[in-house]
Amino acid sequence: MRLCAFAGAFFCSLWSAPAIPQQRTATYGPPAKIATIKNSAINESSGLAASRSLSGAYWTHNDSGGGPFIYAFNNRGDSLGVFRVAGADNDDWEDIAVGPGPEPNRSYLYIADIGDNEHARSEVIVYRVPEPDLKSVDGSSTKRRPLITAPAEAIRLKYPDGKHDAEALIVHPTSGNLYIVTKVVMANPTVYEAAAPFNSGKLITMTALGKVRVPSFFGGVITGGSISPDGRRVALCDYFRGYELVLPAASSSFNDIWKQRMTDFDLGKRKQGEAITYRLDGEALLATSEGKGFDLIQVERLRSSR
Repeated sequence: MRLCAFAGAFFCSLWSAPAIPQQRTATYGPPAKIATIKNSAINESSGLAASRSLSGAYWTHNDSGGGPFIYAFNNRGDSLGVFRVAGADNDDWEDIAVGPGPEPNRSYLYIADIGDNEHARSEVIVYRVPEPDLKSVDGSSTKRRPLITAPAEAIRLKYPDGKHDAEALIVHPTSGNLYIVTKVVMANPTVYEAAAPFNSGKLITMTALGKVRVPSFFGGVITGGSISPDGRRVALCDYFRGYELVLPAASSSFNDIWKQRMTDFDLGKRKQGEAITYRLDGEALLATSEGKGFDLIQVERLRSSR
């Protein structure tokens, strides 16, 4: 989301920020630029998700005021298609995820209209729409006339304890439960859960699962999130770095992951990093930045951590 004048000057003037020192084994290698995104219509990439319909493809969207459009591109930066999300409005889209939905064996996109910098929204919305099949789309033609998705469902959500700004949405790959991680400065962010299935006509009150400690001097300025395809790891990012939580092998409940110690890793130089996703094989993380012609950055898991 667009930052207030003070926050923008403070955060965006920095390329990176120091993490809180901690003893750990490195999980990811150095960041590498693997592509430059060529579609100039994408100028505020605020969310990122790996497509399930086409290997090596990714979904993103612009921030507030960008219209209800989602954009597909491949790992070379080529445009694969532009879609208007039917029945949706872009008040403040902040993240996108892929997960299960009402129809078995079908993937769905979850688009998080959850930004609330002024803490003024009594409810937030997550739009759910079947993932378009990118194998049958001519990406070059959709730049002139975007395709239309199936009608989106509006999953209406409210917090149990007031209003919060948030930019990170996570959808569990098996249960379909939604998780929102708040964005706070100099404090620990809170994780909220909404359990599937969802009635799109009903306002759902989420459950607060507690706070997570981010190893950063700036606290929980979380701008994006993702879950690994196997549901065992969660990645978060802020403007500076990436962070990961790992579910213990002995845990039978996914929510144990929020109790684990978070480790950090380098995501390289990003103009304003707000999006992160696991690669479809779970062996790497990718990140984008706001601005036209932004880089697609990748960090791969080290063999010693597999």
